[in-house]
Amino acid sequence: MLIKSIFTNSSGILVSRILGFIRDLLTASILGANIYSDIFFVAFKLPNLFRRIFAEGAFTQAFIPSYAKAKYKIRFSSIIFLQLFAFLIFLSLVVTLFSSLITKAIALGFDEQTIELAAPLVAINFYYLPLIFVVTFMAALLQYKHHFATTAFSTALLNLALIAALLISKDLEKYEITFYLSYGVLAGGLLQVLVHLLAVKKYNLCKIFTFRKHKKKEENRFYKSFFGATLGSSTAHISAFLDTWLASFLVSGSISYLYYANRVFQLPLALFAIATSVALFPMIAKAIKNKDANRALKLMKKSSIILIGLLSLATLIGIVFDNEIIWLLFERGAFTSSDTTNTALILTMYLIGLLPYGLAKIFSLWLYSHEKQFLAAKISMKALAFNIVFSLLLIKPYGAAGLAFASTLSGFILLLLTLKEFGLKNLKTLYFSKI
Repeated sequence: MLIKSIFTNSSGILVSRILGFIRDLLTASILGANIYSDIFFVAFKLPNLFRRIFAEGAFTQAFIPSYAKAKYKIRFSSIIFLQLFAFLIFLSLVVTLFSSLITKAIALGFDEQTIELAAPLVAINFYYLPLIFVVTFMAALLQYKHHFATTAFSTALLNLALIAALLISKDLEKYEITFYLSYGVLAGGLLQVLVHLLAVKKYNLCKIFTFRKHKKKEENRFYKSFFGATLGSSTAHISAFLDTWLASFLVSGSISYLYYANRVFQLPLALFAIATSVALFPMIAKAIKNKDANRALKLMKKSSIILIGLLSLATLIGIVFDNEIIWLLFERGAFTSSDTTNTALILTMYLIGLLPYGLAKIFSLWLYSHEKQFLAAKISMKALAFNIVFSLLLIKPYGAAGLAFASTLSGFILLLLTLKEFGLKNLKTLYFSKI
């Protein structure tokens, strides 16, 4: 079941990433690497950051163990959905009202004119967050039922919507194109909601929307785990956001170089590490709930060995052919050979950290399954603190490449701290004992 689930997730992610690269190819060709691409990436970065930390990572890590232990599952899930969805709608309205201030906060290096251009895009893009929370909520329930296909393949819908937006608007002014892209983000979110509603109906899970009262104890336990998981899952994403913020002080195009390089880096990370962790987590959570630690360790051993091989190979190929990869994917239209050279160097800096980030994702599942979200959060915050220090030290001599390498160094620290809490005894059992 594990291999089948990993393959399903990987296949869906691969389809989505191929479409994502087509999207980025068109974006690079039509917008290039300039102020217009920068303001769209900044506008999309904020909801994307919250999506990865708040909706996908933290919610799933806290919800599945709590849902597994809940006595009245329908009551528990319905009230959690209603509370968080209402909060996100409120947050989106606040961002709309104060879009200029929010934009200034996330891109301090932008001048007033650039902030004025970016603010409306920030307001539009943020509504993607409540949409994707609805998707994530239904996806968590489907994962508990060991159904992964809908979520894995639905991510392609966002890329299809953005590709359509680019093709429709390609002959317009560059600033107008950024608005088409922003509304394309919302269209992609709505499509993902639709396909998940169909899957939830098929698996007879529609009762989650009954909004009945339930025991406060279960709700409190979830939120305790959720707040810890929100911090614990944030390190890599806050790190990427920090890169964007600091890069706004560098030469024009630096934000775009980091974005395109990170997109390539995210392919093997998502294809192998994230696909594995999504499939593995419900199985480990159920094994821990049933007090079957040996089964949980056996699943982790199998997954981590496969992951080490795949990520090592991906790292080697990516570093050796970094320039060729960027040239093949992006160098056309407004994206020049100089842009390729700059982006390829940053890609190499990111790829050095591929293995530690991937393995940290797997080993952190052990902590989340034991509902030690605050311990995982403490580890993540330590790694993030190191990342901030490294970024400040490396940005002046090495520019955007220094920011990427600072992120990589924090990935190694994240892995070491996670393995320390996983325990030397468990590590020895995992690789040197028969389970």
